[in-house]
Amino acid sequence: MAFERSCCPITNGLDIFGDKWTLLIIRDLVLGKKRYQDLISSPEKIASNILADRLKKLETASLITRRVYQQKPVRYEYILTEKGKDLKPVLEAISRWGREHYPGAAVFPAVEPR
Repeated sequence: MAFERSCCPITNGLDIFGDKWTLLIIRDLVLGKKRYQDLISSPEKIASNILADRLKKLETASLITRRVYQQKPVRYEYILTEKGKDLKPVLEAISRWGREHYPGAAVFPAVEPR
């Protein structure tokens, strides 16, 4: 396998989700959000161009897939792949660390499925 920067697993993970937005998008998908409008409405206020870019990046990395839920106009929903779902324990560990070291931090609730 050809690695982008090095064979270090941390480097390879950070190449995919090492920016300030990607893990938040994955968090929202883990919590049950699926549609662009759901993701754009998160409290961190990601810009639409950045969200679109990160969704493409996640799809290219096989962490999500997209499927059409409306034809006219075409609209997609985004679903975590098994590879993407495997990040859930990582997010849980980061969340645990954050709650321990940042008093008052709160975990967002899951959303109701559509």
